[in-house]
Amino acid sequence: MFSFLRRRSADERSRTVIASCSHLDSIQFTELPESVAGCEECLASGGWWVHLRMCHSCGHIGCCDDSPSKHASAHARNIGHPVIRSAEPGEDWSYCYVDDVTFVLNR
Repeated sequence: MFSFLRRRSADERSRTVIASCSHLDSIQFTELPESVAGCEECLASGGWWVHLRMCHSCGHIGCCDDSPSKHASAHARNIGHPVIRSAEPGEDWSYCYVDDVTFVLNR
């Protein structure tokens, strides 16, 4: 079961918007690892990050688009894994880059 949210445009602010992700079948990893050291590429290159994201297809940990290197979205583009989740403590939202939809996996 999934709860979907989508960025709302100016005309949609007063309406509830339901969107869907057409890539749910790509989700293989749903739980974060017990320990997350940081963005895999930033750790290797000496870079830094703002927030961390986990790829739902392979478990790759990358940095968000507010980070200088934007490794999570680069991974999605280069590898073709479209769905990520927040790897930040206390956050449980997921996002599909292709469908531009944010959702929560209901457990």
